[in-house]
Amino acid sequence: MRTTTVGDVTILLPDLDPEDLDQITDLPDDDLHDGLMQDVSWRGQQIADRNFRGCRITEADLGEINWEGGALYGCEIVRTDLSGAALTGVNIERCSVTGSRLTGSRLIDVRLKDVLFGNCRFDYATLNRVSAAGSVAFTDCTLVHGTWSSCRLSGVALRSCDLSDLELESCRLDGADLRGNRLHAFAAPLDNLQGVALTENQLPELARMAVDALNIDVRADASRGHGR
Repeated sequence: MRTTTVGDVTILLPDLDPEDLDQITDLPDDDLHDGLMQDVSWRGQQIADRNFRGCRITEADLGEINWEGGALYGCEIVRTDLSGAALTGVNIERCSVTGSRLTGSRLIDVRLKDVLFGNCRFDYATLNRVSAAGSVAFTDCTLVHGTWSSCRLSGVALRSCDLSDLELESCRLDGADLRGNRLHAFAAPLDNLQGVALTENQLPELARMAVDALNIDVRADASRGHGR
């Protein structure tokens, strides 16, 4: 295992050597250990209660897969297409997902622990009841037009991401590190952002959100330029 640090978050990650892994081309019928899936196409496949451990998936087509139950542990997913995928009740631990596309994906009742998402596309993705049970980070990710609801993501790091038009509803982000993100048109109830970390140059966007949330009527000062 290796570690990486994003902001104040330190994540335990796998350190896999492809030479030590068995080449896999077909979706197995049982749990999978120490497998290398490269350039495979499992688009639209159904996966139920299956565990992948110590596996590396690279440049694969997993678009529109439907994965229910089971777990990913100690896995690396690299430059893989997961657009339109649905993951329900899956535990993801000590995994890295980098350079991958999750456009329109749906993560429901997913538990994350020691997970890094790096340079991934989550545009139009839906996260529902996703929870962070340990260190989790999103870095250099595109999260635009996504919807996150009833998520428990306390202490996560979202760094250098585009959050434009990302909508949060009933999410807990207390202690989350949101420094360095684009917050243009970011939509979240203010109580969802309690205790987050921001930089000074993000405060104007936070002020905009407060004005919108409180329905404040901002007007010009009519008395300016007039004597008493």
